[in-house]
Amino acid sequence: MDNFEIRIARPEDAEALLKIYRPYVERTAVSFECAVPSVEEFRGRIERTLEKYSYLLAEHDGEILGYAYAGVFKAREAYSRSVETSIYVRSGLNRQGIGRALYTALENELRRQGILNMYACIASPEAEDAYLGQDSTVFHEKLGFQPVGRFYYCGFKFGRWYSMVWMEKLIGPHTENPAPVLPFPQARDI
Repeated sequence: MDNFEIRIARPEDAEALLKIYRPYVERTAVSFECAVPSVEEFRGRIERTLEKYSYLLAEHDGEILGYAYAGVFKAREAYSRSVETSIYVRSGLNRQGIGRALYTALENELRRQGILNMYACIASPEAEDAYLGQDSTVFHEKLGFQPVGRFYYCGFKFGRWYSMVWMEKLIGPHTENPAPVLPFPQARDI
């Protein structure tokens, strides 16, 4: 699918974004969240993210197809140039270029902010099952992420244990005097 736009998510998009996220919580182990958050909680997540980081969505004729955002990797100041990223595409729309376009746009926004490292924490089965495969790991590899670690049997969902894979992509130079990180709204004004 090529005819979609990418724009900044707004708090009023919460209900539509939650419709995309809900099946991941209820029917997969892609998210380790076990209860679907309320629209109000989801709206708050969007608002908190936009205070500092990008929260983008793909849209076609007013219909939201997927979204991607960045969040705190670790709260301590020394980690400020690193983020954890997340992406969700509406069920049935995988492998149509939406995820790649969202992550490319997200990466560009993060570079503009002065972010240097992107991390993805990905649920990983020991053997593929009805709730989880390797699609997310493969997707991230195709976008240039490298595996950097694995946490074994750290998530329990649907009566099964799942592991987590950490993947990393370095997106900027690591100099002796890196530029300060700009909050997302400020970076957008450049």
